[in-house]
Amino acid sequence: MKTLKDVKIGETAKVVKLHGVGAIKRRIMDMGLTKGVEVYVRKVAPLGDPIEITVRGYELSIRKADAEMIEVE
Repeated sequence: MKTLKDVKIGETAKVVKLHGVGAIKRRIMDMGLTKGVEVYVRKVAPLGDPIEITVRGYELSIRKADAEMIEVE
């Protein structure tokens, strides 16, 4: 299983499934990260946290812990 955390800088991935439950999953979905959406990884902070991505035409920074809950292909 490949997660968003494993995607390299400059690569594009497609969201397959969201793991997590309750408020955490709802928050990820509210940010626009839903099944089938394309995600482009722009930057990763020097210590690896957070990860800056482009999704649905806007930039978004997410924590590594949240990125591990997003399964991609």
